[in-house]
Amino acid sequence: MLLALDTSTRSIGLALYDGVQVLSESIWACRDYHTVELAPEVTRALGKSGYAAADLTALGVAIGPGSFTGLRIGLAFAKGVALAQRLPLVGVATLDILAAGQPPQEVPLAAVLQAGRGRLAVGWYRAHHGDWQPQGAAQILTAEELHDRINSPTLVCGELSEAEQRLLSRKRRNVILASPARSVRRPAVLAEIAWKRWQAGQSDPPETLAPIYLHLHEAIPE
Repeated sequence: MLLALDTSTRSIGLALYDGVQVLSESIWACRDYHTVELAPEVTRALGKSGYAAADLTALGVAIGPGSFTGLRIGLAFAKGVALAQRLPLVGVATLDILAAGQPPQEVPLAAVLQAGRGRLAVGWYRAHHGDWQPQGAAQILTAEELHDRINSPTLVCGELSEAEQRLLSRKRRNVILASPARSVRRPAVLAEIAWKRWQAGQSDPPETLAPIYLHLHEAIPE
């Protein structure tokens, strides 16, 4: 059974997955209490599903981009469990989780996370053989810059404020905003990705697995 953890932003999630079905999934808004809330929620999810930490066989964790503190807490927890239980650990890029939750389309995709100070972390994708494939490295953009760069029909999903949604929706012919439900990073999607990679022998050494941070002249705050 695989435990998936995503603490990339103030939206936290975890899931339990056995390769056949999602046994548990929870997502909640956290106001900078990642350290306090994460371990009890994992214990609660295991207990409600009738399992214990000893029943885990693998771990999947979101590695960013995202909040410096949130990513550190999630990675530290996942690494601690992986090392203590001697479990394989699989790191998954946070924007890849968002992209994987969207139905493949012919139009390109922009997956978006809040990056602090009015900026967005943006990953660009195109569908290939039924899966979204990243197109280059993720970028730090303002909503205005993202708006200006979209000049053909593009699906946009992820964390956007009401003002940012209004701005992007002005390009009605080119910006296709995903629904709020589609814009949630689902830990069950993370779990499926991590399970597939683990089954293919693609785990990461806990000692060297590092978060993905994006920089633009200065550190990105939470």
